[in-house]
Amino acid sequence: MPDEADEIASAVITRWSAGFSKLDADMLAALYSNSAFFFGSNPTLYRGRDGVKAYFDGLPRWQAPRVQFSEVRTDRVNADLVNMVGIASFFLNGDAPSLAVKITWVMTREDGDWKIACHHVSSQTPLI
Repeated sequence: MPDEADEIASAVITRWSAGFSKLDADMLAALYSNSAFFFGSNPTLYRGRDGVKAYFDGLPRWQAPRVQFSEVRTDRVNADLVNMVGIASFFLNGDAPSLAVKITWVMTREDGDWKIACHHVSSQTPLI
């Protein structure tokens, strides 16, 4: 039986995946905290919803982008904080993943909803 942290993460993943499939920067930015830190696929640190929107507005306009999350693990830190890690596989140009990264989210309860406060992706390839 899934625990509450799994359910919270699953709900955010579902909304995030829907936004990514449309490359809808406004929809995606709304999933983030007003004070979010965001490290995506480039070295720039984006901050807050405006930063997240700028990141997604700057992505190429792929024809049928989609994302698949796997190996998701969650932990409830406290009543208002959930940690999540997993693998995000991005399908940008066909049936094979174009990119798969390790992803970490810290989700917090903000304005009565769960928002991503910290988003970080990193390479699955060892750096050392």
